[in-house]
Amino acid sequence: MRQPADRLSNTLAYEFTDRELLDVALTHRSAGGSHNERLEFLGDTILGFVIAEALYGRFPDADEGQLSRLRAGLVRRDSLAPLARGLQLGQYLQLGPGESRSGGQSRDSILADALEALFAAIYLDGGLQSVRRVVLALFRARIDELAAKKMVPKDPKTQLQEHLQAHKLELPEYRVLEVSGEQHSQLFSVRCSLPGLGLQSTGTGSSRRRAEQQAARRLLDEMRNA
Repeated sequence: MRQPADRLSNTLAYEFTDRELLDVALTHRSAGGSHNERLEFLGDTILGFVIAEALYGRFPDADEGQLSRLRAGLVRRDSLAPLARGLQLGQYLQLGPGESRSGGQSRDSILADALEALFAAIYLDGGLQSVRRVVLALFRARIDELAAKKMVPKDPKTQLQEHLQAHKLELPEYRVLEVSGEQHSQLFSVRCSLPGLGLQSTGTGSSRRRAEQQAARRLLDEMRNA
């Protein structure tokens, strides 16, 4: 598969030193022998780290929950499969006869897994800087789109306040119930109350803000599921 490998390397702008890593990354388990499941496991973690790092730098005002949701949206299967198709990854895959006949080369799960395996292969072959460059080149347009559309989700406190204002209801009241632990590892417990609805919830966190956010999120969930 020398020529296909060359075409894929040109598309990625990355030249493999160890071509066997690339072969394994592109081999589905249905083909037998060495296959890409272990590389997929590693690639999933590498991708999550690189995207998390990029989002952390790009969205300095986003909190932990917002960053987690943005990352999850970027690295889920239905986001990875179109990227794999853009690389024409299906035509490079080595599949067993049954998977080939059933169209495995265009199946979302197989394409997404192979892309993650490919990231792991690049990492093992060229290191973190190499895989970071390849991942960011593939995801740059999507991250730019998030930034342009200001797609950082609103935090739960803001969502709760806006929901109440839209329904002309009293705003929530937050009260610290307890602060426990040592100075360097305190745990806050906060109650969020909605006087107009007779609802309340509690939240805990390593800061008052985090505890308030958790309490607000729980109230939002309760109201939406009512």
